[in-house]
Amino acid sequence: MDYSTTWWLVAGALVIAELLTGSFYLLMLAMACAVGALCAHAGLSPMAQVLTASILGVTAVLACYLVRKRRAALHGLSSNRELNLDVGESVMVEQWSSDGTAQVRYRGAQWTVIGRPGNLPSAGMHRVAEVVGNRLLVDKI
Repeated sequence: MDYSTTWWLVAGALVIAELLTGSFYLLMLAMACAVGALCAHAGLSPMAQVLTASILGVTAVLACYLVRKRRAALHGLSSNRELNLDVGESVMVEQWSSDGTAQVRYRGAQWTVIGRPGNLPSAGMHRVAEVVGNRLLVDKI
């Protein structure tokens, strides 16, 4: 079998695996295999094909990883309304504990709420500002 055929088959298998798993990184590796196939069509040696494909694959995967990590840090996932539907919802706090927490009934379950630092705990309606682990960070309305 020709080198280019092998590259194209591996690229196709990676695309299928990406469609089944949803991992964008596999798509970057498939792109690197397609570049390896193009190098084979251009007549480069097998070592040059592997080096080109591996350098491109590692670079593309690393770039995707860094972009996703940076984007997650910029947006603050726990307070992003588009990703966390609890942000912006209202809860009724009836009584605060001495440790600065309260128990509320929200979405059919018991939740622990904490007030934003610097705000005095007071009973009444509060708005969820952020989800911190399994606690709701709230602001007084």
